[in-house]
Amino acid sequence: MEGETAMLRLNQIIICSVVAFLFWALATLFVHTLPGSLYGMRGNIGFVTSIPVALLSVWLVCRLARLEGNQILSGCLFIMADAMLYDAIALRWFPTLYAADDQTCRLASAWLLWGYGISAWGALLLGLWRERAAARA
Repeated sequence: MEGETAMLRLNQIIICSVVAFLFWALATLFVHTLPGSLYGMRGNIGFVTSIPVALLSVWLVCRLARLEGNQILSGCLFIMADAMLYDAIALRWFPTLYAADDQTCRLASAWLLWGYGISAWGALLLGLWRERAAARA
């Protein structure tokens, strides 16, 4: 039915769980190995260049988990929720996974939240577009 969110199948949940951990691990590795990229103009450029990366991530999730139009929001929300929980745990109890200083952790948190927000908008728009396309077919 149009406008109804479909439940994820077990294999999709497993794929989304693995993808969430991998996305989180890659972002954490990026912040840890290149903390200077979060400061000044490089940090500003990082925000802008993360837009296509976040949107590509949404597309990749849809492909890997074979999400249908009415599953996109569920699948992407599942991944974002997992990754945000990993970030919260790491920032609270293991902040040196990101960086040794609070300023870098704060900038990393802002960059991560930005990426989650862009991904959420991307998932919402892609889900709506696919649902409308399916309704026209």
